[in-house]
Amino acid sequence: MAAVELEWIPETLYNTAISAVVDNYIRSRRDIRSLPENIQFDVYYKLYQQGRLCQLGSEFCELEVFAKVLRALDKRHLLHHCFQALMDHGVKVASVLAYSFSRRCSYIAESDAAVKEKAIQVGFVLGGFLSDAGWYSDAEKVFLSCLQLCTLHDEMLHWFRAVECCVRLLHVRNGNCKYHLGEETFKLAQTYMDKLSKHGQQANKAALYGELCALLFAKSHYDEACVVKREFKKAEQLIKHAVYLARDHFGSKHPKYSDTLLDYGFYLLNVDNICQSVAIYQAALDIRQSVFGGKNIHVATAHEDLAYSSYVHQYSSGKFDNALFHAERAIGIITHILPEDHLLLASSKRVKALILEEIAIDCHNKETEQRLLQEAHDLHLSSLQLAKKAFGEFNVQTAKHYGNLGRLYQSMRKFKEAEEMHIKAIQIKEQLLGQEDYEVALSVGHLASLYNYDMNQYENAEKLYLRSIAIGKKLFGEGYSGLEYDYRGLIKLYNSIGNYEKVFEYHNVLSNWNRLRDRQYSVTDALEDVNTSPQSTEEVVQSFLISQNVEGPSC
Repeated sequence: MAAVELEWIPETLYNTAISAVVDNYIRSRRDIRSLPENIQFDVYYKLYQQGRLCQLGSEFCELEVFAKVLRALDKRHLLHHCFQALMDHGVKVASVLAYSFSRRCSYIAESDAAVKEKAIQVGFVLGGFLSDAGWYSDAEKVFLSCLQLCTLHDEMLHWFRAVECCVRLLHVRNGNCKYHLGEETFKLAQTYMDKLSKHGQQANKAALYGELCALLFAKSHYDEACVVKREFKKAEQLIKHAVYLARDHFGSKHPKYSDTLLDYGFYLLNVDNICQSVAIYQAALDIRQSVFGGKNIHVATAHEDLAYSSYVHQYSSGKFDNALFHAERAIGIITHILPEDHLLLASSKRVKALILEEIAIDCHNKETEQRLLQEAHDLHLSSLQLAKKAFGEFNVQTAKHYGNLGRLYQSMRKFKEAEEMHIKAIQIKEQLLGQEDYEVALSVGHLASLYNYDMNQYENAEKLYLRSIAIGKKLFGEGYSGLEYDYRGLIKLYNSIGNYEKVFEYHNVLSNWNRLRDRQYSVTDALEDVNTSPQSTEEVVQSFLISQNVEGPSC
């Protein structure tokens, strides 16, 4: 006789016990705190599942309780669920915990070294969690308190701790766009490293220089960034293995895995595999939303990355609804969490402005077109001011904003202003990145478009188009997506001056490009491509270092 499938499956005895404890939470509250951390967390997670956030908040706002729960390492992603729910509910648990820890550190300033060491270790775990959760200002406060404790003893152990603290502090300051303070933090770490070196000791330089790389990248000091310097083979080897390791170690639902996916999406976007970059960015966003919910800075950055890749992907079709949705979500989240002049808003506003400009160009209603272009103009100006305040004039990010304004002024038929912005963008990019960089090619192509379509400077436009094409083909090959706009521009240009032989030539070139694009990236699934790794981590590192030694430190 066939077994009858049960319509109801009873809870395990363990879950039943947890539910019973939660049902009697008021009476059991003191006893709950004496349970092992894993069981104690499960009780709190049940409170979260039942929507009892006020009671959960009262528990998590106590430093001793939260510090103990943090020791349940295998529950970390679930802890993020609970924590974000409290933040969304209006319980400022991050700032409460940071303040409590800071006060504790001030109380134990006169205690012995062992007490301080224990507090520093608690601070490292608490600050690390707050950083992972995206609450950078509160994490910074925790790490500053740890650093203050480290400075109270001029001993070797505390020098090591100070370096470790500086690494963590530099990470959160990078994440919060406090780059000037980040530079000061790096210099402080170096002073402690020098002290250790004089005593024959070495701290973890790799961790510190890793954070320094992030700082330099954010400030557009690109000498050591392989993707930005277009060393794609080296970048591919490293990022694919990083994604594989993150998935293998943390699992496919962990925020650390989503971090590597965002880097992978950035790589794919830069090698012109735009369709796959959109898929990877979407996967990263899905993970971050499942872990952090909606109103979180990590979710906002994932929305922004997906908005831009979707904008690039749909540029030819003009279907920007999805890109606009994600751009607006990013801005909405950031403005909910951070001050209105925070640097993180600059890139999100820039992406939205780019999208609005394209929607305006395709709009058949003159009034709506003007309104959208003006909104885009306001967003671009705001982004430019934020970038100049943070980075100054001579920076790639500032140059990008000048270039974006140049495109917008062209759409607004302010051609002299457009030319001025494009030239300024090209000059800055050339000085920082060299004559043959991708960013330079973009700005050169935009200036060519202005001369061709609106200023009738055909000779100048032709030279610029050919330069842009040469750079694009050198970096990305014959199938580079950006070549389409240069080819179409040249066809229009030669039509305008009556050079029909060249018109015929570039129609053929464009046809060949279309056939090449149809074959390119048609099969590869970027996620499937990183599910396994043919090399061990040691082999990947050795291979990278060998390529560095052979080719020189250009990357």
